Amino acid sequence: MFGRDKIEYKTTEQVRLMRRAGLVVADALAAVRAQVRAGMTTGDLDAIAADVIREGGAKPSFLGYYGYPATLCVSVNDEIVHGIPGSRVLAPGDLVSVDCGAIIEGWHGDSAMSLVIPDADSLDVELVDATETAMWAGIAALATSDRLSGVGDAVEDSVDATQVAGANGAVRYGLIQEYVGHGIGSEMHQAPDVLNYRTRDRGPKLRPGMCLAVEPMLVRGARATQVLEDDWTVVTGDGSRAAHWEHSVALLEGGIWVLTAADGGAERLAALGIKVAPLAD
Repeated sequence: MFGRDKIEYKTTEQVRLMRRAGLVVADALAAVRAQVRAGMTTGDLDAIAADVIREGGAKPSFLGYYGYPATLCVSVNDEIVHGIPGSRVLAPGDLVSVDCGAIIEGWHGDSAMSLVIPDADSLDVELVDATETAMWAGIAALATSDRLSGVGDAVEDSVDATQVAGANGAVRYGLIQEYVGHGIGSEMHQAPDVLNYRTRDRGPKLRPGMCLAVEPMLVRGARATQVLEDDWTVVTGDGSRAAHWEHSVALLEGGIWVLTAADGGAERLAALGIKVAPLAD
């Protein structure tokens, strides 16, 4: 079950349980996306997700994790990750990142999305799209690379290409390096780290049984970060806006399967020339 660097290699049945947890996460995020609007609080979003997770027969991964007090992380505007939901009222033009995790029979799913409240700055929309595109490039690399470093290479290449092609001219995005993706399974965070940037270290060999969370974070400014006094919320050092996307992915004998995407990642990966390999029921 364990190998290099204490990586946890999952069995077929364990991957199926993670898929169940992943679908609960997907449902929770879909419910938040469908209902979010200006005038709601970040705590309202937390309550929506909590209801979906409970109704799905799962438990939230985040609640109580090292004392974390909520079901979701909801990060707004210059908040990159780990924003604590509460009384903050969302306004038109806000950029909102929502991170969610759920547990089924001890196995985790973890996913995040970013969105913009209507009347958003078009630069924020481009930032959200660029971050999502970079995530899918990183996921596709899990199917085409032999080493984990291929994910970081693909994410950074995608970000570089997006900056060249931006509709609003030469916009330089900061690619966050302090916070990265991770292995996932019987714990929410486990080996190996999944870097979002190019590195000389090629990392472990990609093997069936690995389950990995790919989660790039981009900012519309410098990549320096700081943590607020609540010891959770990570913000940009220069006040620039941030976006965050994440999916949990299983590596199987026949290919990859995005556990936290309702379609297993089929549509987005097909556009990149990758066919998903779901397990049979």
